[in-house]
Amino acid sequence: MKTIVITGGASGIGLAITRLFAKNGHQVFFIDYNVENGKNEEDKLKDENADVTFLQADVSDLVQVQSIFEEIPEKIDVLINNAGISHIGNLEATTEADFERLFQVNVKGVFNCSQAALKKLKANHGGTIINMCSVAATIGIADRFAYSMTKGAVLSMTLSIAKDYVADQIRCNCISPGRVHTPFVDGFLAKNYPGKEKEMFEKLAATQPIGRMGKPEEIAGLVYYLASDEAAFITGSNFPIDGGFLGIKM
Repeated sequence: MKTIVITGGASGIGLAITRLFAKNGHQVFFIDYNVENGKNEEDKLKDENADVTFLQADVSDLVQVQSIFEEIPEKIDVLINNAGISHIGNLEATTEADFERLFQVNVKGVFNCSQAALKKLKANHGGTIINMCSVAATIGIADRFAYSMTKGAVLSMTLSIAKDYVADQIRCNCISPGRVHTPFVDGFLAKNYPGKEKEMFEKLAATQPIGRMGKPEEIAGLVYYLASDEAAFITGSNFPIDGGFLGIKM
């Protein structure tokens, strides 16, 4: 049994990760900003006898992060930095407020949580940090200026952490999903394409050579592997999981 900490763990990909580790008998602490979602999921999993604890925090707030990490055991095995937000827009359509908002959550949030987790990973004599990156970190995607900037930073932080802490037996890797069908996608389509949700969903899905969006559970499966002892020889790597988006030209 491992002790797992997951940020953004109450919805979408994060929830799939929380459920997978919990149902496989691990001790899970999942952090989320949304109290209602977090409490509901905690109750559901506890009804299934899972060892889970929900902690509410804004990962961009260092004081909040430091406070909730005091509620987490002295030793942890895995930190999964999954919390993140998006923004649609190119350079001209990105305000300073948009840029700062994404930086605070997607970049500073990874910094805050990784730094807070480090002493607990060291106390454990090693462990794993897994960062949620994106294909947007390594390829140009239209109207994703600020989002791509943050994911490029996540990739760079992953490589730096892997390099600096390899002697401490702390591995650090990141995962780069393509489009994944989450509640965020449904909300985005409903807001921006009312009445054309089905048409636009199929258009977005078709941008991936495999012909569909990913499932949160598929991303969770890769996270689970990278957190396992079977992945002990893997560090400083970025793993695309994107239906062929990066590797197959259409």
